[in-house]
Amino acid sequence: MTHDLSAIVSQYGLAVVFGNVLVEQLGVPVPAIPTLVVAGAMAINGKLSLAAVVAAALIACVLADGAWYVAGRYFGSRVMKALCRISLTPDSCVSQTQSSFERWGVNALVIAKFVPGLGLIAPPLAGATGIGWPRFLLFNTFGSALWVGAGVGGGMLLGPQIEQLLAYAAQFGAAAFIVLGALLAAYIAFKWWERRSFYAMLRMARIGVDELYGLIDAGDAPLVVDVRTPTARAMQPRRIPGAVHVTLQDFDKHVRDLPRDREIILYCTCPNEASAAQIAKMLLDSGFKRVRPLLGGLDAWIAAGHPVEPLAVELERMVTEVLAESGEQR
Repeated sequence: MTHDLSAIVSQYGLAVVFGNVLVEQLGVPVPAIPTLVVAGAMAINGKLSLAAVVAAALIACVLADGAWYVAGRYFGSRVMKALCRISLTPDSCVSQTQSSFERWGVNALVIAKFVPGLGLIAPPLAGATGIGWPRFLLFNTFGSALWVGAGVGGGMLLGPQIEQLLAYAAQFGAAAFIVLGALLAAYIAFKWWERRSFYAMLRMARIGVDELYGLIDAGDAPLVVDVRTPTARAMQPRRIPGAVHVTLQDFDKHVRDLPRDREIILYCTCPNEASAAQIAKMLLDSGFKRVRPLLGGLDAWIAAGHPVEPLAVELERMVTEVLAESGEQR
């Protein structure tokens, strides 16, 4: 049985490596690192070609990431939203990935595959933000090589132990595959529970776009807060008229400046209003009473035909305030 298993690995190992890495990088929650570890062990024992294993995994990464890059280039933020809806990571992964790009730029692609949620969102975000194809290919391929090398290298270091595990798997036959299937199901169930817990934490009343428009039109003057990252604002350079800008990362700096005697409405462009709901929860925990995320965010506001203004208006206002302050100081 051990001989038969080794023969199967030798014959189909490269196809398994390629297929597993490809589907994982396309977004299917089937971890590829265990496969790379086993392939690395097989390579050190001469049952697979090390160069072929690395090449198969890299080609799979380039194909999957390239497809997401092109999708991001043509469809923008809609691709990230779609990915977060099918992903097992919370929808906050969009804003977290955007923040990573703002801190590290294209260098974020080098570490993306080592950060849960970031690896899937980074390629389409690179396309949506206009990173050129040659730079994307260079940095993404380098990051993919590090990720593949980590998995295969781990298998090479653990070669004897992996061989023993494969021998045990051969002895137990179908039972071993049942155990592996159960472990995969448990992993998916845990990620699903983690996602549900995230949304349970952020479950609170939303305000609809028509209700918000009615409040503004009636002069009730709620404070509208745009919590999008700078990257998200660059991809959609419009805002609800009069909205102030406070990001999730800058929340601690500005919470003292927010009024407690007015209703505060927060909006973003992330799926399920994840960023807006996170900040709303922080405000409620800080003692604010009248805080609600905007249902559907800026996209729903625009789709309803309500007025927006370009971000250039915000910049002009900021310049005017700075000039006014300078004149007072003189």
